[in-house]
Amino acid sequence: MDTEWMSQGTCRTTPPETFFPSDGLGVIRAQRICADCPVQEPCLEYALANRIDHGVWGGRSERERRRILRARRQPLAVVDAN
Repeated sequence: MDTEWMSQGTCRTTPPETFFPSDGLGVIRAQRICADCPVQEPCLEYALANRIDHGVWGGRSERERRRILRARRQPLAVVDAN
């Protein structure tokens, strides 16, 4: 998977431990840094594709990423046109 986008992340000037918080306030702090990041989407997709369990990636917490993965696994509802 291409990781060239990493060099453009807002996080590149922030200590890595900021994105691996131990509490909810730390998650919020990390998400604020991610909020204006130009590579938020590829960062999130990288974490999802690689099943990264820890930290804030693409502005999403571990719990949020688990929900996204679950939603993507759900079969699409078939709409009856009749």
